[in-house]
Amino acid sequence: MTTTSPTPDRQHIQAVHAGTARTHRPRIVATDLDGTLLRSDGTISPRTQAALEAAERAGLCIVFVTGRPPRWMDSVSDHIGGHGVAICSNGGAVYDVRRRMLLQSYPLRADDALAVVERLRSALPGTTFAFEYPTGFSHEPEYPALMWDSEAVHRIAPAEELLAAADGHSVFKVLARHPELDPDIFLLKAREAAGELAEFTRSSSVALLEISATGVSKASTLARWCQERGATAEDVVAFGDMPNDLPMLAWAGTAYAVANAHPEVLAATGRHTARNDEDGVALIVEELLRARIDGHPRN
Repeated sequence: MTTTSPTPDRQHIQAVHAGTARTHRPRIVATDLDGTLLRSDGTISPRTQAALEAAERAGLCIVFVTGRPPRWMDSVSDHIGGHGVAICSNGGAVYDVRRRMLLQSYPLRADDALAVVERLRSALPGTTFAFEYPTGFSHEPEYPALMWDSEAVHRIAPAEELLAAADGHSVFKVLARHPELDPDIFLLKAREAAGELAEFTRSSSVALLEISATGVSKASTLARWCQERGATAEDVVAFGDMPNDLPMLAWAGTAYAVANAHPEVLAATGRHTARNDEDGVALIVEELLRARIDGHPRN
């Protein structure tokens, strides 16, 4: 879901910042990937790559906070930064991209996952399910798995059977797909049906929900990651575009929505930058670096 906005230049960015400057300089840049940092073709532009590298040299820490599962992170391994770690699956997993090693995961209770499946099937007939866990990816026979998931599929079976298996107790993300519903309506109805059992969000243009354990979000895992490094929310500038980014954007000391963001994200985030295809994240990172050189922090 997209909106249009002119590309802001440096003067425009400074005008947006007027009257909201902080004296605290951010230490951490936390950015979503798809629709935010990455262009629509899934690549990182030369300008954005240069901005990330310059930020690292200047002492800023870049962390990718994404809805992508760990197995989809190889394509950005060259851009991950000095620490090599990404927060994946909307906070459900912390993953060392270079070593291809799962460092932490926050799984759903198997009983809660099963109850979610049962309630969504009852309230929203036609819903099918898939499951992400450390040893792989499994889905129901009717679930429309993506072509690039084919090599990663561990098992194909009904959800009840998948959750009853050993791997069913380590699921850190449930995917629910509906063939007909509007994506936002699907999210609303799913929360009404089972919102007390898990966290429901979405980041796709289709009716695909991403379901995590209660209390697990991009914000919760990013907060833990920052705390381990002696950082707080005030040290973080965050970027996002879709509903799954809202907890992170609300938590971070400074938050930006890219101009192509979902309307709910644009409405909830007071600061906006250019579209992902117009290097919106790079524009702000470059401004942060200029502020460091000038000695006058800008928000």
